[in-house]
Amino acid sequence: MTDVDQTASRRDITDALLSAMERRHEVLDIIVEAENRDTAATKIAALLGKSKLGAEAVLNMSFYQLTTDERRKNQAELDNLNEAITFTLAERPASSGDTLSLRPFSADEDADIFAERTSEQGVAGDGSGAPAGALDDEIAQAVDRVDAEDAVWLVAVEDDRKIGIVFGELHGGEVDVRIWIRPSARKHGYGTAALRKSRSEMAALFPGVPMVVRAPSS
Repeated sequence: MTDVDQTASRRDITDALLSAMERRHEVLDIIVEAENRDTAATKIAALLGKSKLGAEAVLNMSFYQLTTDERRKNQAELDNLNEAITFTLAERPASSGDTLSLRPFSADEDADIFAERTSEQGVAGDGSGAPAGALDDEIAQAVDRVDAEDAVWLVAVEDDRKIGIVFGELHGGEVDVRIWIRPSARKHGYGTAALRKSRSEMAALFPGVPMVVRAPSS
């Protein structure tokens, strides 16, 4: 995640906390009446008009954060964050990750999006920087690396629309992570969301191996 996206996420959380404090009675009613945590988070996000990320932060609040002193600290932090960054969550709605999911790359179903990526970048999918080979060969080699647990390719999906690909390749004791987002979906925060969601996948598949982001999210 870039510094800008980290700052934006922190601002979204701080803003949600302040809004929750102002509407604490309504928020508490939602929590008490909710069947489970996910339902509570969804309803809080809708009530406050904030991201799911912010709503989760509200659920994690401690009671001491409701004090006047803590509210002042949060307001001061929000003021500083607003000075540091100008875009809002509404301008990069996907950055919270609420609407994005990741699934394993399918050689049959996802050749189209890999072809689009390769046409734009012109390099192999293994992260070597070598010129791209024949599409079928590239995909077959990727499947072999995934089967050998030397790589993981994930497709970022929103509803039924393919947004991009996350590539994780094991090299020299590190997992090189690259994210490619379709040009039509860029500048909305999908790269940030895909990187955030891929961390748990990479950690599960490559336990104890450092993850290095080799290219910025688009």
